[in-house]
Amino acid sequence: MIERCLVSWGISRIFTITVDNASSNDVGIRFLRRRLQSWGTSVLNGEFLHMRCGAHILNLVVKDGLEENKASISRIRCAVRYVRSSPARSNKLKECLTHLKLGSSVGLSLDVETRWNSTYLMLESALKQKKAFDMLELEDEKYLVELGKLDGVPTESDWEYAKTYLPILKFFYDATLKVSATKHVTGNSYLKEVFGVGLMIRKMSLNKTDPNQKAMATKMKAKFDKYWGDVDNMNLVIFVACVLDPRYKMKFVTWLIRENYGSGSDSDS
Repeated sequence: MIERCLVSWGISRIFTITVDNASSNDVGIRFLRRRLQSWGTSVLNGEFLHMRCGAHILNLVVKDGLEENKASISRIRCAVRYVRSSPARSNKLKECLTHLKLGSSVGLSLDVETRWNSTYLMLESALKQKKAFDMLELEDEKYLVELGKLDGVPTESDWEYAKTYLPILKFFYDATLKVSATKHVTGNSYLKEVFGVGLMIRKMSLNKTDPNQKAMATKMKAKFDKYWGDVDNMNLVIFVACVLDPRYKMKFVTWLIRENYGSGSDSDS
């Protein structure tokens, strides 16, 4: 399909193609690389053709981190799904909000597996209405019964976990928006955003005061390092794009490489 589109558009010189990390995409990129080489229009012999989607990798990092307290997230998700499942239940929560003088116009967002960082939006909206959920537990018997069939109602510790993780997830959410924008070039800001996230994860993994946050960061770091822990496994085009940004240039990229990979990195040359 991509080949047919390129032919119909009259495009034959392709530098990079950005795709997510499905194995089928690896096969597709290999096919396209051979096709471009056969056309004789391959840029740098297709060496840098495959660009892994940074926003998708960030999403994978978040998901691994949330696995540490999967049950807590699941209970809050079930509570949100219960309220959103019918107008009557939604109105019941609005009544609780009105009674608590929190306003009834606050919406609830339910996360979706294929939507990047949607779990952050769900937790953010649910935390704003935490007191209303507590009241709903007292006012609506079906709420207890239905959630009891699943993982149970959210506990105080569940809400505390969500409150602790929200600033971290906000950091990922902002970075994802910046690297996946559609109306302006984002390649030049890729390194700054991605390695800003990496620096935050490293600091969190050394946290000695909050074991839950440390455990979450440790899982995130393992996934982060899988894709960005070795400069030799990265597409070097993102470094070139950063160098061409007059705000960063070679000095920033050199510092970033040494900060993340050490002064002995082969990329120093």
